[in-house]
Amino acid sequence: MSHSIQALIIEDDFRIAEINRRYVEKVEGYTVQKVVKTGEEALAYLKTCASRPQLILLDIYIPDVKGLELLWQIRHLYHAIDLIPVTAANETGTIEEALRGGAFDYIVKPVDADRFAQSLERYKEYRKFLSAKASLEQNEIDTLIGATDVSYSFHSSSANMNLPKGIDPITLNDIKQLLEADKGKGITAVELSKKIGTSRSTARRYLEYLVSAKEVYTTLKYGTVGRPEREYMRRETYEQND
Repeated sequence: MSHSIQALIIEDDFRIAEINRRYVEKVEGYTVQKVVKTGEEALAYLKTCASRPQLILLDIYIPDVKGLELLWQIRHLYHAIDLIPVTAANETGTIEEALRGGAFDYIVKPVDADRFAQSLERYKEYRKFLSAKASLEQNEIDTLIGATDVSYSFHSSSANMNLPKGIDPITLNDIKQLLEADKGKGITAVELSKKIGTSRSTARRYLEYLVSAKEVYTTLKYGTVGRPEREYMRRETYEQND
């Protein structure tokens, strides 16, 4: 995509709005188009702005809005705009309704900077993927909606509950699949960060978690110049049981 993704932030707490604005603008390819405080202000802006944002980051607890009314209003009036709730509302019913209403993602406060960036990177890749395709094969649709390993997503939910803070089960599964596809090949944190669209530190955190879980081991990769890099290799099943 040659043009940046324009984002609208709907947040009544000016301090959190400023934090969210900084988080968005740290991610390459994004611009914050506007920050508004109320549902009324948001709808007025969307009605009159010269070009509408592609993405809205909205708090659910807005003083002049009840529950998810604003999300449904935006979804009804502006079908082409995607939404990501960034909110303290973590009730299962609220999250379920937001996802049913087409939310691309759902981020619970207090917001983790890496998780926020990960969401925006995924959205950027999602738009890039769709813009490059006139039609999609089933396997491409499966990739797009995250259905490439449904059994892992649902049947390992109890294990996901025990993941440390900052380790997202979906991203972790994506990394495992990537390592599985490249059997016998190692990967550095820099290489992984480019493949999954995250920072180097985030990629390293996931790889080190897999090391601690004994699913990955490390070696040193020597280049022609500079210090050797830490390379991560997938363990085979029999190795994990040693």
